[in-house]
Amino acid sequence: MPRLAAACALALALAGCGYNDYQRLDEETKSAWSEVVNQYQRRSDLVQNMVNTVKGEANFEQETLTKVIEARAKATSIQVTPETLQDAAKLQQFQAAQGELSSALSRLMVTVERYPDLKANQAFSDLRVTLEGTENRITVARNRYIQAVQQYNVLRRSFPTNLTGMVFGYEPKQNFTVANEAAISTAPTVDFSKPGQ
Repeated sequence: MPRLAAACALALALAGCGYNDYQRLDEETKSAWSEVVNQYQRRSDLVQNMVNTVKGEANFEQETLTKVIEARAKATSIQVTPETLQDAAKLQQFQAAQGELSSALSRLMVTVERYPDLKANQAFSDLRVTLEGTENRITVARNRYIQAVQQYNVLRRSFPTNLTGMVFGYEPKQNFTVANEAAISTAPTVDFSKPGQ
């Protein structure tokens, strides 16, 4: 009888300690991260198709195209798994590479505007629409990951589950950050006056 009482007491203590919540939330963050990576891979595949389509335009600016190719290569070379997400530097490196690819793609889209034949190319137009949809999917996937990490970190920092986290070695998880928070918090200067007026 004392063993049964001890087993029941231990089961109740473990149920209230948050151990199962850690397991559930850890799996949710891994799943959410997998979706982020999946969407970035989708974008990378689309970029390759866009580059191949743009190469068909004989006079297209090679510098812009080269920057997209280089940014894609860099972004795909950095792999961050759910297990390595604890490394803030590695996550920052991954974010920076994806940001460079986004910037290169933006420059590509601006440059395409000067090439009417390319703008009229149905394959390129379809790829462009698909890329826009993928960018939206990336945003949704990142938001889901951010929410999953927030739930996990709240559990990790709350009492008494923080004690369970310490005992079992569950560290707070890293989240996405803004590369230059000061720059985006400053309102942009808009000047509609034209030179010479």
